[in-house]
Amino acid sequence: MKLFTNTSYVKNLFFLAVLILTSAVFAQEEEEEKKKFNFSGSVDAYFRTNFNGLNKAIPSEDPLGESFGPTAPGTSFANRPGFALGMANLIASYEGKKVGFVADLVFGPRGEEAVFGSPFGSANIVNQLYVYWNVSEKTTLTFGNFNTFLGYEVISPTGNFNYSTSYMFSYGPFSHAGLKVDFALSEEWSLMLAVMNPTDFTDVNPFGEYSLGAQVGFSGQFLNFIYGKQGFNETIVGGTVVDTDIKGLFQIDYTGGFDITDAFYLGINATYQDTDGVGFYGAAIYPQYTTSDTFTIGLRAEFFKEQGDYGAIGTGVEDSDVFAITLSGNVTVGEYLTFIPELRLDSASDDAFINNDLEPSDSLASFLVAAVFAF
Repeated sequence: MKLFTNTSYVKNLFFLAVLILTSAVFAQEEEEEKKKFNFSGSVDAYFRTNFNGLNKAIPSEDPLGESFGPTAPGTSFANRPGFALGMANLIASYEGKKVGFVADLVFGPRGEEAVFGSPFGSANIVNQLYVYWNVSEKTTLTFGNFNTFLGYEVISPTGNFNYSTSYMFSYGPFSHAGLKVDFALSEEWSLMLAVMNPTDFTDVNPFGEYSLGAQVGFSGQFLNFIYGKQGFNETIVGGTVVDTDIKGLFQIDYTGGFDITDAFYLGINATYQDTDGVGFYGAAIYPQYTTSDTFTIGLRAEFFKEQGDYGAIGTGVEDSDVFAITLSGNVTVGEYLTFIPELRLDSASDDAFINNDLEPSDSLASFLVAAVFAF
């Protein structure tokens, strides 16, 4: 019996196999390259009403001005009466093995409030804009404008369980511009060091001062620090340069959480900020219980106290404090849409609100329902 020895046929089969294999490899590499570029974002809107306060803005001397202070909690976002808009958030990113970038743009009231300190070149739409370099498997450099590492809550509603925000988040920093270095020290321990502009000045540094930041992480628990002057060292009075003796802002912040059971999670946040006796401190817990794949109920209980005449709560009284309880549900519809009904009660030590009779009040009860679409 003679074996098959057609050399030309064997060569053709060999080259065909190599061609198929090479094409598959190049197709796989091209597909992997395409996946490095990502596009995501969100859109949100809400309806809000007070039970024991005005449901309209208080007229301002400026015909185009409006103030929601006494008719809403003294926190950021979600404070407008009736049907209102949140923001549209568009994020483009590239995630390479060694390098990458994030371009995070925001449009709408929530976005404009979030980037209030950066009107010089961003046209109030740049939330984050940074590049990064994975120097090694354990070291990453990030350069540009990035959201703060302090606090439990974030700017985007897709990253928060509650739709309204806490006092600690609202009066802590939102964003930073600078250089940070992240170190993965082990599977459990991490370290971040940063040098940055004064907080929330992400387009420019008008003061010529810089802040230092640090974060120590252990198994999902984070201790955060920031220190630096946030204003001018000098000012001009009557044509003379005068030393303003601006002190450095210091803030320490703990953020973490624990899975008590598969269904029950407890988040924790505590913070302290001081600038020569002026600042604030507070603490909050975030218990959340998942009842099904489509519904989770959660609570935010927060105590917040201002030091000195900080003006955070809006009472006009020094050293005021507030206790706020927010009960929220997360109802998911399909893959992308979440409804967030929310009951909130803010109780201050002094009059911070206005009731239906246009009289000062130390408490405000409100309800909102938000729709958040994330893609």
